[in-house]
Amino acid sequence: MNERPSFEEMCTELDELAAVPTEVLAAWVTDRGLCLWESTFGDPPEWSGEDEPDRELATRMCAGCPVRAECLELELRVGGAETVGVWGALNEDDRRALHSVWTRRRRAELEAMPDGEAP
Repeated sequence: MNERPSFEEMCTELDELAAVPTEVLAAWVTDRGLCLWESTFGDPPEWSGEDEPDRELATRMCAGCPVRAECLELELRVGGAETVGVWGALNEDDRRALHSVWTRRRRAELEAMPDGEAP
């Protein structure tokens, strides 16, 4: 069985994107995201609205995407806890749960910075 990494592990992967400006992330995801190509030129999938089938569909749909981490980082910043849809191979419920871990880690990073230094 293919186990999904923990939310802490996912956040560790996203830590390296913390200093990337949101506009840059948006451009990368727009230019390189496989799902945006599929939604524009292909045959987008039908979502069931149920956790497990949508979780599996998100995993399949995002497999091999070169900007999966950037997509997830972007949605955590922009959508926050009110995130909807599939971003970074995670469905809404998974991303909302990840968001609380991500927020806690980012807050701790900011608090650990010397005064006057910003990401």
